[in-house]
Amino acid sequence: MTDPTARLPDPLSLFPLRSVLFPGGALHLKVFEARYLDLVARCMRSSEPFGVICLQRGSEAGRSEQSVALEPVGVLARIEEVDGEQAGILRVRCTGGQRFRLVGPVAQQEGGLWTGRAEAIEDDERRTPGALMLDTVKALSRAIAALREQDMTPFSEPYRLDDSGWVANRWCELLPMPLAAKQKLMALEDPVIRLSLIDAFLRDKQVVGP
Repeated sequence: MTDPTARLPDPLSLFPLRSVLFPGGALHLKVFEARYLDLVARCMRSSEPFGVICLQRGSEAGRSEQSVALEPVGVLARIEEVDGEQAGILRVRCTGGQRFRLVGPVAQQEGGLWTGRAEAIEDDERRTPGALMLDTVKALSRAIAALREQDMTPFSEPYRLDDSGWVANRWCELLPMPLAAKQKLMALEDPVIRLSLIDAFLRDKQVVGP
């Protein structure tokens, strides 16, 4: 388990996206803006993560005339692999790590990079799914098997089907839910509650039985 008192980079470099990264999740980025090319290079040199945070309002790319608002909770991203697609463009594969909470105002640097002070959030406690959640666990196992038959590997191994938080996070990545709902689920500090909400959603949509 990650140490919640571990010191984060101060300030933490932020990568705002119109998506929610979950701990343990895979993130694939196509990087071409100078601010993010510099960020990737710096993180590779220092082996430090950067913060992925969901945009409430504003644009992912460039400087928007519209004001930018960021969610207060994000996830650290660690770079796993970088490929140079062509001059000035990088394909970056990252893995979601520890969650963090912004603890002060964010600022946009002269080059356009967003930064902010952040504190670490303790990792989910490992909790075994209860008997009432087993249909949801089995449904995720079937979904993984079906995706693998199509040569799709959306999740990094090992698959932790005995971990409520892991199961809930992977369902959050698969399901077509509004960004605001995904953000709230990611930020929930109780993995059992997160999984129970996912279970209710799946039963309402008849993905699993009543």
